[in-house]
Amino acid sequence: MRLDKFINATNITKRRSIAQDMIKNSVVSINSKVAKASKNVEIGDTITVAYLKGDKSYRVLKIPTTKSTPKSLQHEYIEEIE
Repeated sequence: MRLDKFINATNITKRRSIAQDMIKNSVVSINSKVAKASKNVEIGDTITVAYLKGDKSYRVLKIPTTKSTPKSLQHEYIEEIE
């Protein structure tokens, strides 16, 4: 699954356009490398988002098969890393 779709489907961002804008401005990286929106996300990857208040990292546990997932099921797809 594309990085921008994954970030949106797992509720890291509310809209795909926001995810695309964040990726375009180089604040999203996969495995410590700045990634493009078209980069494929795989199980075990670490996605880091550089927010203004600090970085947040997520480990990919599962790839969603639907366009969006309920926020209550977010823990099945990603795990926040401290």
